[in-house]
Amino acid sequence: MTSAKYIHPMAAALITALLSSTATAQEYPARPIRIVVPVPPGGANDTLTRVVAPKLSEFLRQPVLVENRGGANTTLGTALVAKAAPDGYTLLSAPSAHTVNPALYSALPYDAIRDFAPVAGLAAAPLLLAVHPSLPVKSVKDLVALAKAKPGQLSYASPGNGTSGHLAGELFKSVAGLRIVHIPYKGGGPATVDLVGGHVLMMFPTIQAALPYVAAGRLKAFAVTSASRTALAPDLPTMAQAGLPGVEVGSWFALLAPAGTSKDVVTKLDAEVRKVLQAPEVSERLRTLGYESFSMGPDALAAYLRSDLAKWGKVIRQAGIRAE
Repeated sequence: MTSAKYIHPMAAALITALLSSTATAQEYPARPIRIVVPVPPGGANDTLTRVVAPKLSEFLRQPVLVENRGGANTTLGTALVAKAAPDGYTLLSAPSAHTVNPALYSALPYDAIRDFAPVAGLAAAPLLLAVHPSLPVKSVKDLVALAKAKPGQLSYASPGNGTSGHLAGELFKSVAGLRIVHIPYKGGGPATVDLVGGHVLMMFPTIQAALPYVAAGRLKAFAVTSASRTALAPDLPTMAQAGLPGVEVGSWFALLAPAGTSKDVVTKLDAEVRKVLQAPEVSERLRTLGYESFSMGPDALAAYLRSDLAKWGKVIRQAGIRAE
């Protein structure tokens, strides 16, 4: 009499799940992937994503489509991805507003942390502290001293409420203990034009926007807001090196998937994104656009997002910033 081998139902289910997971990882991607950009065409987020997408398509051997879903300061497109199927075929090209908006808006249709699976960092663009040449200062320390001597009399421009330039100014005020007035503009272009024209005297613009004016002597630049010196402006110290540690701000971009996306799919996407960012034609193009590396995997990105959300939540609450 022969005896049949018995497999416990729980063990059989586990084996089935493992085989299914392996098959999913091997098969992915089996169809086109869309990356949702939560801003209209033409901005930094859109431009960056369209640099990355073709090379990612080449490595994944599937079309990678960029879909603009702008509106409500990135929240419409972000909500769309939060509610998408967690299968790796709908991704979000998230800007740094992702960790700012939860403190700006009283209610969002998603949770910036719980509703997303971090995939990979893409790129970052540090800001710099620039002033009009008419301001009688030669360094960050000089500027702080002048602002303290004239409380409430100096102002700084930004592209608008809640933008990285605005948050940089508020963090600068908080760390240095200053009273300076925020003047919001509708975009970085008009703000920079007024800074160059001397209508406002201080700003935290992007390096790409400011450096041509600095080179022409129409603006003075004192420091960058990154944690370390940037190859984009190697002669400029960081804010910490200039005597004001703690003022670290920049625009960053990262790839996120809906929460619940398979770890195998996330791992594969992370590996391919890293290859894309290391491709010479991509890295050179990003450098010419004013970006530097923001390469980090899922775990490091998850920790960064939590830290950034807490940091800006505190700054926004202290400054009483509200969304426009």
